[in-house]
Amino acid sequence: MAKIVGFICTAHGPQLHTTPDKWLLRVQSDRTRMHPFRGGVYSFDQLCELRKDENLAERSTMAAMTANYEKCHIASERLADAFDAMKADVAIIFGNDQHEIYGEDLSPPYMIYYGDKIRHHPATEEGRRLMPPGVAEGEAGHAPEEYREYDTVPELAKHIIGNLVENEFDITVSPKLPTHNPRTTGISHAFGHIYRQVMRDKVIPNVPIYQNTFFPPNQPTARRSYKFGQVVGEAIRSWNSDARVVVFGSGGMSHFTIDEDWDARFMQAMREKDAEFLKNIPLSELQSGTSEMKSWITTAGVMEAYDTEFHEVAYVPCYRSPAGTGTAQGMYWWGVKS
Repeated sequence: MAKIVGFICTAHGPQLHTTPDKWLLRVQSDRTRMHPFRGGVYSFDQLCELRKDENLAERSTMAAMTANYEKCHIASERLADAFDAMKADVAIIFGNDQHEIYGEDLSPPYMIYYGDKIRHHPATEEGRRLMPPGVAEGEAGHAPEEYREYDTVPELAKHIIGNLVENEFDITVSPKLPTHNPRTTGISHAFGHIYRQVMRDKVIPNVPIYQNTFFPPNQPTARRSYKFGQVVGEAIRSWNSDARVVVFGSGGMSHFTIDEDWDARFMQAMREKDAEFLKNIPLSELQSGTSEMKSWITTAGVMEAYDTEFHEVAYVPCYRSPAGTGTAQGMYWWGVKS
């Protein structure tokens, strides 16, 4: 039977993909959107007033952002080293799409890709023009400079699909990733980040598993996400293979408004395997970029059956404005005890 050798959860924000001067481009959209934060929804100016005692202006200076950028890159290398040491043959990657391969026309709550190749490439010029400010500038962090193809594991993907169907999950499946969205780089940045930053372009055969974390009205709940992970874990364990498998949760942490207290509570639950806490996080707290933490909750569902050892590589709250907007970068891994 297949052997899970480790779990990796990592943020994949622009703080790793672009220099701090480019982070400020994102503030343009921060000023125009409403931001979920601690049970409310606020404008940029309202957040500035609400959080005025947190010293966020000083924490979002160019000097502070540059220091955080350097911390993130050092941590990213350490996480990649941890992945290398696992000597995995196969990866399962839980991630999401942000209107990259899909669009507003379709948003499946779950999608498992079972084709035999993953095609990865830069976006077109038209696609870059359609990206929000600050996003196109970070494309090299998750997309290669030239066309590439990676192997998948169709037999494992189909085995997982069968197990999910038996457990009454209604899922979307695809032997071919969508190509109609001009923003596409072949696969969403949640997966491209793993390929480029953690695997360092030495991409092992993998199964991309999509969850719609971002977009109402069909976002899976935390409880459903955890159960999804449990069922996927059962499928991996029953796969007739001697492969060494690593499981990734890609996304997070709190953003586009950073909440360090929320992140700390969440990671305490991950460390302690507090399934009840993870399953009962209200959907209202898993909105905007923070919604990507459902990929971590799903990873925790897989992890439940294992005796693991927790490792924190880094937690870096990368503020970019006095409103507390930005992305909290977190990088963690769990080794499986023999």
